[in-house]
Amino acid sequence: MEKRTVLAVVLSIVVIIGYSIIQGIFFPVTPPQSPVNPAVQPAVTDAPGGAPAVTGLTAPVVPEAPLAPETAPTRTSAFDAGPQVEQRVNIDTGRALVTLTNAGGDLVSYKLKEHLDRGNEFVEMIFSGDAESHALSVAFGDINAQPVASFFHVNRVSDLIVEFSRDFVLAAGAGETEQRQFRLTKRYEFKPDDYMFELTISLDGGLSVPAFNFSGFAYSLSTGPQIGPHFEKLDQRSDYRMYYAYTNGKLKTEKVNVNNNSDTIRPRPAWASVAGKYFALIALPFSSQYEMAFSTRSEPGLPAASRLYILRPALNASRTDDTYRFYLGPKNTASLAVYNTGNNGFTLRDMQLTEVAKGGGFMSIPPLEAALKWLLTLFHRFVQNWGVAIILLTILVKVILFPLTKKSSESTLRMQTLAPKIKEIQAKYKDSPQKMNQEMAEFYKKEGYNPLAGCLPMLLQLPIFFAMYNLFNSHFDLRGAMFIPGWIPDLSLPDTVWDFSPARLPILGWSALRLLPFIYVGSQLLYGKVTQTPDQQGNTQMKLMLYAMPIVFFFILYDMPSGLAVYWIMSNVLTLVQQMIINNYIKQKKAAMGSAEPVPTVIAPPKKRKRR
Repeated sequence: MEKRTVLAVVLSIVVIIGYSIIQGIFFPVTPPQSPVNPAVQPAVTDAPGGAPAVTGLTAPVVPEAPLAPETAPTRTSAFDAGPQVEQRVNIDTGRALVTLTNAGGDLVSYKLKEHLDRGNEFVEMIFSGDAESHALSVAFGDINAQPVASFFHVNRVSDLIVEFSRDFVLAAGAGETEQRQFRLTKRYEFKPDDYMFELTISLDGGLSVPAFNFSGFAYSLSTGPQIGPHFEKLDQRSDYRMYYAYTNGKLKTEKVNVNNNSDTIRPRPAWASVAGKYFALIALPFSSQYEMAFSTRSEPGLPAASRLYILRPALNASRTDDTYRFYLGPKNTASLAVYNTGNNGFTLRDMQLTEVAKGGGFMSIPPLEAALKWLLTLFHRFVQNWGVAIILLTILVKVILFPLTKKSSESTLRMQTLAPKIKEIQAKYKDSPQKMNQEMAEFYKKEGYNPLAGCLPMLLQLPIFFAMYNLFNSHFDLRGAMFIPGWIPDLSLPDTVWDFSPARLPILGWSALRLLPFIYVGSQLLYGKVTQTPDQQGNTQMKLMLYAMPIVFFFILYDMPSGLAVYWIMSNVLTLVQQMIINNYIKQKKAAMGSAEPVPTVIAPPKKRKRR
């Protein structure tokens, strides 16, 4: 393959990778905030007795004093303010510290005890903004309806089961003289040492409310404004948010409409998820009727919002008990696989939640990534250091690929020996491209040479390169994994030798001095110098590759996870050693080829006889 063809292939690969990363760094997509439809936005006013009344719906709803559990709702015109103070309930599942509030019966906090965030605190999965929005809030209406914030009565059934209940009154409509009463109950059930819990929402209208219809829905349930852990921005490197829906045995990546910041998932999925780089929220509806939607509508105090809504269509009955289960935890195969085997608190089987952990990053190749992950874990069992395991895996991959690299170099050597004849054919038939191609094909056939022989080994290595990139950029076990104390304490984060935050460098926005990107540039420049051939020294394109590309990648790599930087640096060093071995091999082969060439015999012309 000619140098220009090789250069074009390499540049194409670099441009594809660089564009995807640079776009996330310098041109992040910020969806516009969609205005809330004023026609369906509830307004809160005061009702008799001091209880807040919700108006602006198909049928206004007013919270009233709860009835005794055994008493059926009856018509009444009396109002009671109900509970007047907030009460919080704390639950320890073994895996998570959970905080619930009787304000709406919502989920306030969900901290993962086995995973640490900044400041060595437990990872908080409920990430709210200045408004301190809760998770699993119920609203009577669609996703634009105001969540119920009234104080509920609390029934602590057991250490892991809590019920919140509150009675509401529908304001009298046209032709009605009395108000109608119904009860809303939210029942949470947690399981020991399980990342999944259950929420049952019950609406009971008794003989008073025969149907529930608020703008076409009985209610909507929001998972909250954002899942944790904390982040400064979603840049596709340090963290991101993906939206998934599992339907008919297939996982589909959903995209939220940038015009209205929300999209309804159709058809109805078996489950849906908002997933980050290392953690995920998965909603599994077990009710008979529901719709689901994602929303990125912004919220003050949050860098970005990622909501999942479950919408219960209008109910033509006086009672419903809808059960939902939620997974809030790490996005790794080990934690999610238990919901395929039944080895979980709810004895669930074949839920296929592990699909969320398969990634789906840039040029993702799940089977290859799974194999590399297995090898990485195997090395870690022996060395007990993920950084060393990365180095060992990189060495193994380079050794396996060495025959391909050697074959590519041999093909390049063969091309160099055939170059004079190729140039001769190109010059001879430059005015007849068709004839030139025909002559070139015959020449290659005669010499037994395949011009693609040098490219194929290189192309075969590309899937491994992408798989290694995705693995080291998002492997869960690298989160919080120390490599070198004091320098690289977390392989999922960039290294830091001097942190000068909150100050930032102008334009660049850097808040810390990092060493690994500089080591990478040095290794790349050294590799280019050693492998540069004499005919490439005056080539402008090759100089661009040698000096400009490492500098471009320096800025791309600057805030990359240190595990990925360690891999690229080690790969450069090994490639350098590998290329030196190949260069020496080619030099010996050239010498052997030169000595094997037959020395042309010079036949002297016969001497002329002198005439006498």
